[in-house]
Amino acid sequence: MRKIAWIIAAALGLSLAACGGGGGGSSGNTATNSSTSGSSSNPPSSGTTNGPSNPPSNSSAPNVLAADASAVPTAVGPGNTMAVTVTGTGIHNQPMVSIKLCTPGTNATGNCVTIPNVLVDTGSYGLRLVRSAIPDATFNTFGTETASSLPLAECALFGSGYTWGTVHTADLALSGEVASTLPIQVIGDPALTTAAPSECQVGRLMSTAANVGANGILGIGVSPTDCGSACAIAPLTTHYYTNAGTATTVPVSGQVANPVSYFAQDNNGLILEMAQVSDSGSASAQGTLVFGIDTQANNTLAGTSATLIRTDINSNFTSTYNGTTLASTFFDSGSTVMFFPDTTIAHDFLSGYFTPTATVGRTTTLSSTSPANATLGFNIANGLTLSASGNNAFNNIGISMAGQFDFGLPFFYGRHVFYGISGRSSTGGGAGPYVAYTSS
Repeated sequence: MRKIAWIIAAALGLSLAACGGGGGGSSGNTATNSSTSGSSSNPPSSGTTNGPSNPPSNSSAPNVLAADASAVPTAVGPGNTMAVTVTGTGIHNQPMVSIKLCTPGTNATGNCVTIPNVLVDTGSYGLRLVRSAIPDATFNTFGTETASSLPLAECALFGSGYTWGTVHTADLALSGEVASTLPIQVIGDPALTTAAPSECQVGRLMSTAANVGANGILGIGVSPTDCGSACAIAPLTTHYYTNAGTATTVPVSGQVANPVSYFAQDNNGLILEMAQVSDSGSASAQGTLVFGIDTQANNTLAGTSATLIRTDINSNFTSTYNGTTLASTFFDSGSTVMFFPDTTIAHDFLSGYFTPTATVGRTTTLSSTSPANATLGFNIANGLTLSASGNNAFNNIGISMAGQFDFGLPFFYGRHVFYGISGRSSTGGGAGPYVAYTSS
């Protein structure tokens, strides 16, 4: 899910209208289909006003399906790895991890608690946890960030709504990696009695695990912080405030941060690796988060012949699809479907799901560095049929959305997807920000 200082994309299952990203792909439907980017999201393009749209294909070319990617996740075990699972949370295609949260400055050993069901989101930056998921015994030991001698608060806009909460410091352990004294956002903190400023109130308030769709969001994309120097220079609305609701500057060191950038080692990036699933959907899916790039034997990028793509600080790059150039293209694990514009595939107006009678194959061209202009194939099946199947993991589900190409979690199955953090370097990727992927 992308933060609306970019745009969020995490499609939720039909049973929940919660966030897992944002509400970018749906309009008036019971399924909130969202993303994690940081610009405002667009409603799905549609051809009808009261039911499925079945436009004819504008191409006479045969329907050629793409071969499924087949890369196998790295085994979980070493201290720079942790298990990722997709199961029946009520929202399909949600990659979840368990994290350990502790008193700051203890090297993740004091007053620790394990918090499950935290969404792995490569489209945003920073850890955001629901207050009710943090036991008082641990929370009461956290540090409190301040501005103008007042407790610091933050709003974060996503496609399906907004979070509003206080900023605290804690030690975070992700497997054997520790982010010490990490600034995090605590969503729905009852100590924050001031309502979110009006400019933050875009969509619905996401303040509980039920309406976030998880106990929290682990933002681990290509940026080291969620705002950077801009918020340190001048107060920016829809970012940081005092607890009285006054916009304020915050030094970079006090901003909610990408935990990977705080690691003592393996801090130049990460790899999200998801095992392939059935084309008809699977009840569950497994994967591995691997921290660091070219720092250990299990996180090698150099020499892998991976497709390497330079991005901006918000992880955007350019693609060309059906003759249209899309400057807002990104790989986002917090998006539960693929969002892209295609009027040649039938889709359902209410949900936005693509609904072809038979699975269709498509290709897009990515403006990559190595090789140049990589061609990527993918498949799209009937989203309503998949959602009604009772399965939770889908590699071929999509939603019609104009103006961008959001490669959500379906893209990740069977791939190793690398994220090089801005300002950090690796042997195989060079200086970040960049993304890369291997498919076998």
